[in-house]
Amino acid sequence: MRKFRLKLTALFMLLIAFSVLAAGLLIGSSYKKNHQDDLRDHMIRELQLLNAAAPWPIGAAEVHRSIYLQEQAKRFKEIAGMRVTYINLDGTVLGDSDHDPLEMDNHSDREEVKEALASGRGSSVRYSDTLEQNMMYVAIKVNQQEGGTAQGIIRLAMSLSDVERSLNNMWLALVFGLLLLFALAAAVSYRVAFSVTRPLERMTSAAKKMANMDYSIRVPEGGKDEVGELARTLNAMASSLQEQLDEIRLNGSRLQSVLDNMTSGVVMIAHDGRITLYNRQAEILLGSTVKERVGRSYKEFRQHYELTGLIREGLENREPHHAELTVYVPEERLLEVSLVPMQLNVEEEPGLLMVLQDVTAIRRLERMRSEFVANVSHELKTPVAAVKGFTETLLSGAMEDPETARSFLTIIHDESERLNRLIGDILELSKIESRRSPLQFSPIELPVFLARMTELMSSEAAKKGISLDLKAEEGLFLEADEDRLRQILMNLLQNGINYTPDGGKVKVRAELISAAGGETGEEPTEKVRITVSDTGIGIPKKDIPRIFERFYRVDKDRSRSSGGTGLGLSIVKHLTELHHGTIRVESTVGAGTRFILELPFLQP
Repeated sequence: MRKFRLKLTALFMLLIAFSVLAAGLLIGSSYKKNHQDDLRDHMIRELQLLNAAAPWPIGAAEVHRSIYLQEQAKRFKEIAGMRVTYINLDGTVLGDSDHDPLEMDNHSDREEVKEALASGRGSSVRYSDTLEQNMMYVAIKVNQQEGGTAQGIIRLAMSLSDVERSLNNMWLALVFGLLLLFALAAAVSYRVAFSVTRPLERMTSAAKKMANMDYSIRVPEGGKDEVGELARTLNAMASSLQEQLDEIRLNGSRLQSVLDNMTSGVVMIAHDGRITLYNRQAEILLGSTVKERVGRSYKEFRQHYELTGLIREGLENREPHHAELTVYVPEERLLEVSLVPMQLNVEEEPGLLMVLQDVTAIRRLERMRSEFVANVSHELKTPVAAVKGFTETLLSGAMEDPETARSFLTIIHDESERLNRLIGDILELSKIESRRSPLQFSPIELPVFLARMTELMSSEAAKKGISLDLKAEEGLFLEADEDRLRQILMNLLQNGINYTPDGGKVKVRAELISAAGGETGEEPTEKVRITVSDTGIGIPKKDIPRIFERFYRVDKDRSRSSGGTGLGLSIVKHLTELHHGTIRVESTVGAGTRFILELPFLQP
């Protein structure tokens, strides 16, 4: 029905077009002919008036006649505004209102001239190359008197631009009317077809959008007929699908958010080895982006040979697998890898779900804990064994010898003191690391504070003949926890005295320095630098990176003989960091050691 209606509308529009076009052509042709005929008659009357007003000169010499006719042609041109040409019977131009007759061609071959010589009147329409427009030429033959001898030809020329302009306007109106009629016919036919086909077109468009997963589209339901019922059913289906799609997208968004924020790397591998999922943590652990991995084979993990082998084995065996391996790109890490077979699609073979967990820090802590326990056990065992051995010796009869008993009891006392210091340092280090004792910051006048510290250590230094040299800027203050700062300097001075031979020197220097503001472009910050240097035995270069580790000793025998626990520098390191400061060491074997402590002038 729709095609038939469209064909009938098209045929109707075609008939209208042909009818209007034919009528237009006929009207245009008739209008042009009538207008030209009227113009021709008008020009003939003008020629007759011209001939009456300025008769052809008879009997005059040809030169005088030409001059007279030339003047009359120009005069008439000024009056009538039309070109006038006087032509001899042989076609020679005797006078012309627009050109010099002597320069003009012979006009005997002009159509209007031929007709005028033959019948007394002639006319023609042709294009003027000179004026670049169509012109009408009308000529009459001039006789001496009625029925007498012919004297010459008078011709008028007039532009047809006005006629053509009128004709063009008529054609423009005709075309406009035709287009208007076409538009009206199209509107009527479209309105008729619209009422029937529009609902179906909307449903078709809606169905296409639904096929592209756009379920937000709705179709106007219209009336209660079959088309309206179909529209309502389509809208209900779209609404249901939209709700399900929103739920799927929400779940997908939640899943993606969970994957992106997991601390474990998650990689999903299809049965053919293609990577189908690669979360943000996997990017960090394996050093490659989602764009570089998803859609590509796991075999492109060329920098992780062991991992590639585990995946290949998992795809072949289709069994859960757990392993730990070390990767070296982008940095060295120990990863815990879990591989679980997972079927993504009923029609496909099972793939693999790989979960990566960075256990580098955990294993390091476990190793440190194990080493710490071993070191603590070893350090505690030594004084306990000494106390037990000398006590057993005393109980076995050494008490009878006062000299021996006194010597053994002194050793037992020293070892007990050492055991007490060791336990105290362990408890102190544990308290610092767990931050159970927050720092209490207050202004400290460094020259006075350092003077008290050197005075406190002077008696111990004097036993070895070691001189303590202090230099600090006058009026220098520092914001710090006084007890903790005393603990830091006590350890550093104690180390300097213990590891400096008799007669050596320990120097303490304090000064204010400026430090750069960092990458943020902030103002330079002020820091206080405290340097403790000695002229002792020095530290080998290979041991410098480890001297702040717990229980690490460069010279174990000397450390024990000096009563050190091996925890002092570790405590210093932690307390310095709690003060937001830094500590570093410079040392030359045999020349001495220098500890450089830098603390913020004001705590952040």
